[in-house]
Amino acid sequence: MKRFEGKVAIITGGADGIGKATALKFAAEGAIAVIWDVQENKGHSAVDEIVAGGGKALFFNINTTNYTEVEAGVNKTVEAFGTIDILINNAGITRDASLRKMTGEMWQQVIDVNLTGVFNCTKAVADIMVAKGKGKIVNASSVVGLYGNFGQTNYVATKAGIIGMTKTWARELGRKGINVNAIAPGFTLTEMVAKMPADVLESMKAKVPLGRLATPEEMADAYLFLCSEQASYINGVTLSVDGGMTV
Repeated sequence: MKRFEGKVAIITGGADGIGKATALKFAAEGAIAVIWDVQENKGHSAVDEIVAGGGKALFFNINTTNYTEVEAGVNKTVEAFGTIDILINNAGITRDASLRKMTGEMWQQVIDVNLTGVFNCTKAVADIMVAKGKGKIVNASSVVGLYGNFGQTNYVATKAGIIGMTKTWARELGRKGINVNAIAPGFTLTEMVAKMPADVLESMKAKVPLGRLATPEEMADAYLFLCSEQASYINGVTLSVDGGMTV
């Protein structure tokens, strides 16, 4: 039997990159992958790919910064499949600039998606999971949330905040049977990263003891592990998936 047979998994930012890899892997393991994203064409394409491979998936155009949209997405998911078992808070953006050059708009855009969006999604599904007495929530932090990064005040603030929210929700929801954890990805070879200049990619690799960048599938594997029965006693943890960068 597949690990997530019949489970309903919401993956935010699931239309491409790490999110898409995660949706594909959950579906391959028997889950119904519910993709939330604002990239409609890519979202439908990801669903088509899953269905073509024999999996089950559905796409909703959801802006996670808008609680009304998130709540509607939860209701539609429950109407379609009866419940929600897993929430992967993967959606995130960057608007990089040094402190002196960062505008208030750049700051707020990242806060809205990366922090408020995670709050909105988790709040919207919490009652459903509490009523069932079980559930899995995994949030996307980052290695930069652990040690900072030049030119990313806004992004680092959100990813450090995710770690704090994860610990808090693990305390609040753990007693209700819900595991809340986070992953802290390192440099990952998404399509966007692959387009960077070769010298930049080499400098990134040089910072990783394993000597290479991660694949989106490796990040997806970390999400799947933390949602699996093998991780049933793991709660409030931020798992670094960075090839040893933070050693």
